[in-house]
Formats: sequence, structure tokens, C-alpha cells
Amino acid sequence: MTYKPEALCPQDLIQRSVYLGHKACRGNPKMAPYIYKKHDGVHIIDLVKTRALFERALMAIYTIAEQGGRILFVGTKPHARELIKTYAQKCGQYYVDHRWTGGMLTNWKTVSASIRRLKELEEKLASPEIVNYVKKEQLQLTRLRDGLERKLGGIKEMGALPDVIFVVDVVEERIAVKEAQKLNIPIVAIVDTNADPEGIDYIVPGNDDSSGAVELYCSRVCDAVLAGLQSEMEKSGKSLKSARVGKPGFDEQLLTQLTERFKQVESEVLVPKVEEQVPPPSQNSLSQKK
Repeated sequence: MTYKPEALCPQDLIQRSVYLGHKACRGNPKMAPYIYKKHDGVHIIDLVKTRALFERALMAIYTIAEQGGRILFVGTKPHARELIKTYAQKCGQYYVDHRWTGGMLTNWKTVSASIRRLKELEEKLASPEIVNYVKKEQLQLTRLRDGLERKLGGIKEMGALPDVIFVVDVVEERIAVKEAQKLNIPIVAIVDTNADPEGIDYIVPGNDDSSGAVELYCSRVCDAVLAGLQSEMEKSGKSLKSARVGKPGFDEQLLTQLTERFKQVESEVLVPKVEEQVPPPSQNSLSQKK
């Protein structure tokens, strides 16, 4: 199966406010190569580079999924939580949608023990024998189960470290990013103009505060994973059906400029072609099947 990410529509990127960065006074100098201009004191992200880099990142995710790798979605900000969970579940992958627990990757052995405890509690609460416990004990067990589920529910079936993590907002999820970097796990991340892109394997410059933009990122990553799984299953003679689950107050002249920029550079090559080889998943986790 030959895969090519579906082209991102310039109007869709604009309508979802992907171009909208932070105030220039809060900008990170390392994001300068990805900024188109400054407008009314706000950084405007170069959507041409966003589109090209996002397609490259999607190709990497597709390749990892095709090879049977695990993808971990990470997004704990309120407007991203439900989207992260929904799209991770839709493509059969893993997620962290509440506060990242320190050591979730670097101390996997301890996390695995907590996951086993969570599964034991689920079995106990579902067992007919639970009626033998007094109501207070049942309530304590339920609260303990709910707390573990909130923290670990999205990774309880992961089985081993992920082969790549997809992060929405590297500032908010800086602990997750540091742990992945320490373990040499590839990182695909949405990087806003206030963030440091250093150490991110697949940078996607874009607005990480708009729910519409986050929905776009998550849905496209989900599609790439499903396409990779489809390709993997086709090789084994099976099939998998893929289904896909407010404008800022800037003047029309700016939006027209952004649209015109797409037309001007449509044929230019700003980043290596997405068809280039993508590094395979880390060997330490591919050695264990999902």
C-alpha cells in the first residue's frame, strides 16, 4: 500500500486558526524560521511550512504504525483532553489526557506495577464477591480504581514503551518530552511560537490553544495510524476500514496574504519530500509485540 497524507486545505488551516501564534513579546527566538510575519504584535505562523512539516510527520507515524509500533497521544490541557482520548481510541492507540505522572516512561517498571494493580481492582469490583465487602470498603476500592484509571487508563494495555509520542503543546507537556528524549523515543509535536523546538524530531509549527486546530492535528494523526494499520493487515491478508470521526478577529487582508502565500510557493520544496525514508521505530520496544 502506497501512502500519501491527504493534502491540508489552506482555507481549513486558516479557519481553524492554525496560523495564530502568541504575542511577539512571548515568542521563542528559536521559532523564528517558522514565523511568517508579525501582525498587530502577534506572531503569524508560516502555514506553508506547517503543511509540509506536518505531512512529513504523518509519513513518519504511518511508517511506525505499519511496522507494528505503538503511538502514544499526549495532551492534558482541558481543550485537548477529550480530542486526544477520542482519536487515540479510534485508531486503537494509547493516550495520556490528564496530568503527566513523572516517570511514566523512564520508570516504566513501577508504572507497570500500578497498571497491574488497576486491573486487579477492576476484576475485584466486577466480581460477585464484592458484595462481601462493606459499603465503605467498596467505596474506597472504587475511588482507588478511579484514580488509577484517570492517570493510567489510556496506557493500561500498552504493554511496553511507545515507539513514538505525539504531543500537543510541548510547554505544557515538557516532562513527557524530556522523558522521551532521554529514552530516544521519537517525538512528533505541535510547537507554538512560545515553545522551544530543540530536541523535537518532527516539528509541526502551529497553534496549540485552538480546539479546532487540535481537532485537525489529532484527526490527521489518527488517519495516518489507521492507514499504517491497514497496510500492515493487508500484508497478512486482512482488512481494516478507516473512518474519520471560531475565527480570530484579524482583518481579511492578513487572511488573503496567507492564502496567496500558499499559491506562490505551491511548487517549492521547503522540506525534504515526505517520500524520504523515515527512521524505523526504536528496537527496544519493537522487540515486544503489542
